[in-house]
Amino acid sequence: MKVYDVIIIGGGQAGLSIAYFLRRSELDYLLLDNQLEAGGSWLQTWDSLKLFSPSNYSSLSGWAMPKSKEEYPTKAEFVSYVSAYEKRYGFNILRPTEVMQVEKKQGLFKIKTNTGIFYSKTLVSATGTARNPFVPEYSQNAAFIGAQIHSANYRNADDFKGKSVLIVGGGNSGAQILAEVSKVAKTKWITLKEPSFLPDDIDGRYLFDAATQKFLGKLDDKKNVSHSISLSNIVMIESVKDARTRNVLQAVRPFKEFYENGVIWDDETKEPFDAVIWCTGFRANLKHLEPLGIVENKKIATKNTRSLKEPNLWLVGYGNWTGFASATIYGVGKTARQTVKEITEALSKHIN
Repeated sequence: MKVYDVIIIGGGQAGLSIAYFLRRSELDYLLLDNQLEAGGSWLQTWDSLKLFSPSNYSSLSGWAMPKSKEEYPTKAEFVSYVSAYEKRYGFNILRPTEVMQVEKKQGLFKIKTNTGIFYSKTLVSATGTARNPFVPEYSQNAAFIGAQIHSANYRNADDFKGKSVLIVGGGNSGAQILAEVSKVAKTKWITLKEPSFLPDDIDGRYLFDAATQKFLGKLDDKKNVSHSISLSNIVMIESVKDARTRNVLQAVRPFKEFYENGVIWDDETKEPFDAVIWCTGFRANLKHLEPLGIVENKKIATKNTRSLKEPNLWLVGYGNWTGFASATIYGVGKTARQTVKEITEALSKHIN
């Protein structure tokens, strides 16, 4: 029975970052990825998606992303870079391999997949959130006869030409999809609160640096800029600027409930829509870890990335609860490096 020192579940930016630091050790590792090719969840994003930081701020550990044709890299450029990154470092990856569940047997992780069973001494779950899209509960949702899709399933605006479309969600995905769909359809934008747009000359690189300084307590509030510092601020890439010029970045607060042909507002007026696009984010994908009995309130208690109840399990790339900015391309490297250091120390103690 083959037993790996480490198995990584997930071949996106988090999983690859872990693999990068593991390859510098002497540990025997395997990365299991459910995709047919390199790219992780980026393969399922919409066609026109653009990153909101320049290429040098959209790079994984060890090798900078080549300069993109325009200021902000496209989805295709990033996927191409990730594919080249894998080839450059020759990671030990098995795909397509879907992990169904993880159990603990006689001190080892037993990982059941569609291609067989794998065993490891330690485990890194880096499945992120893309497989678990979140749609808020709305009264009479089932009564609506129009189309409803999540941004996870949106590819382009072709299916919405000439229609009336409600776009729900105030982050970068909501703004970018609104900008695209509004060119071919009548749109209305729903956000919980007024969207927060960054100034035109500030993008993800500044946002990440400023947020990091704030997180580390090194930002002088007296000298702080006028806009709030948040990784959820909307970056004014070209398509969003164009939408502003067309005056479509006008958001309204949530409606009361659905009815058969559309939505009902708080003043009881009805408005028909043909479709709703939910740009409402994602939740942690942890279903495969439920047999371990450590998932509580849809999360796993951790200290940094290490599980408190299962100390040979690490979770990387799920958001700030598993390392500050760990769900970002630029930020995950810091948590990956620390995670591999902890794994190496844990296995060293076990051997000794």
